[in-house]
Amino acid sequence: MNKPKQHIFVCTSSRPNGQQKGHCHTKQGVEIMMKFLEEIEERELGGDVFVTNTGCFGICDKGPIVVVYPDNIWYGTVSPEDVEEIMDTHIEGGAPVKRLEI
Repeated sequence: MNKPKQHIFVCTSSRPNGQQKGHCHTKQGVEIMMKFLEEIEERELGGDVFVTNTGCFGICDKGPIVVVYPDNIWYGTVSPEDVEEIMDTHIEGGAPVKRLEI
């Protein structure tokens, strides 16, 4: 099994029954996840960085939520346009994006 150096969790408001509805889903959670997948592929980081969609983190007023482990950095109000900055600054640069941290 390949163990990633970093794992990005993106709230897409997934439900156990497979439906996606809720705050992060309506605020482009799926698009954010897809943008991360594209960036990881373009940067050839597939073996080092994984992306997983999640259900609700319980802080919907700050959504969409993105969490990066093992760093335990939580980002709020993330948009698809923020993904490249998170990849550049945090994933490849090692420094959290302060303006998005919660």
